[in-house]
Amino acid sequence: MRRDYEAVILVVDDNAETLEVLERNLNAAGYQVWTAQNVTDAVKLLQNEHFDVVITDMKMPGASGLDLIKYVRENLNDTEVMVITGYATVESAVQAVKIGAEEYLPKPFTDEELLNAVKRVLEKLRMRRAADASKITIQKVYPGLLGESPAMKKVFNAIERAAQVSATVLITGESGTGKELVARAIHYASKRASAPFVPVNCGGIPESLLESELFGYVKGAFTGATETRAGFFQTAEGGSIFLDEISETSPSMQVKLLRVLQDKEVRMLGDSRVYRVDVRVMAATNKDLLALVQKGAFREDLFFRLNVLNISVPPLRERGEDIFLLARYFLEKFAREMGRSVPHFTDQALDAFRRYEWPGNVRELENLIQRLLVMVDGDKIDITDLPSHMRFSVAAKIDLTRTLKEVESEYILQVLKSVGGNLTRAASILGIDRKTLRNKLKESKPE
Repeated sequence: MRRDYEAVILVVDDNAETLEVLERNLNAAGYQVWTAQNVTDAVKLLQNEHFDVVITDMKMPGASGLDLIKYVRENLNDTEVMVITGYATVESAVQAVKIGAEEYLPKPFTDEELLNAVKRVLEKLRMRRAADASKITIQKVYPGLLGESPAMKKVFNAIERAAQVSATVLITGESGTGKELVARAIHYASKRASAPFVPVNCGGIPESLLESELFGYVKGAFTGATETRAGFFQTAEGGSIFLDEISETSPSMQVKLLRVLQDKEVRMLGDSRVYRVDVRVMAATNKDLLALVQKGAFREDLFFRLNVLNISVPPLRERGEDIFLLARYFLEKFAREMGRSVPHFTDQALDAFRRYEWPGNVRELENLIQRLLVMVDGDKIDITDLPSHMRFSVAAKIDLTRTLKEVESEYILQVLKSVGGNLTRAASILGIDRKTLRNKLKESKPE
């Protein structure tokens, strides 16, 4: 089967004219389409070919669309199902969603309604495939950095270029995005890889100690200095020093760092001599240094000395399906450490991952997965296992071209699916009574 299409779709309907129209419209949208006029023929095709999506009518001679949905759900984990029907009822919609249909589309429907529904089904399929990838490929050149999104490919390219020179690097990005991993990647891909990489958290060392930690001190330099001790710059000789949270340094420390960058010399505390150092300096911040410069909170000359090369690490919410790759990677990692089987994420959990803003970025995701593996005993992680602030978070990406009716219809179906088709529970979650819910299901054309 050719795979140079957007997706491969099997359409099942006993009406030949309907099949012809659907095949023509889906082909025009870039999909490869196979057709069958009954469930028996459809099952034969499914046993011999791979399909991304099955679109099936509900009522057909012999076996029904519900029988086909059950077959797909029980035998094909990598195929999604979408129902179309000219006999739409509340009962049929609930039953179809309950046994595994992702979309329920009553006839007649427009071409746009059909294609939008197919796109949503394929998006769910892509999420599941990314999360269930059996083999996670980590960048071999850059240990610990994982991603296939355009944003991360840009970072990988910047790392490769930075590793070829010895210029200072300023790495920017929100907390938890992996700025130190980027610095380590640059160091270990450079000619300095055999020399030390020394990370320093400037915000985690008291101001009174930072100078002695960075530049060292001689015996007797201050009370308690019972021996001479080299600083981080001397420890990193021939290698790289990584100054994290550089924005937290005081004005006096910024002056001292500027001198090191300009003269490549350090003066140990209590010593009158200066010592030459051969160290590559990389710094990182989660703040806007240029804005701090304009406010007078950070030295402009130090900023330009540091900002020779700049690498911006994207937040997790802008990395697309990297979220699912990382979730799967951490899932396998911690399951292996705990000596337990690897559970899988439900579609609802994956959708919550996609919608969540991830203010703590990759670090937050890693901590969440570890906590879930400790707290969840079963073989699946569902949306109910996630923290409440994730379950009820506002979507990170909102399609502002959709009508209120479309959004409401999709949300109703999602709630129904999350409670296994239970109308009473769904109505309770939606804050309406069963009668209102039934009326909305009758009136709407969910996509």
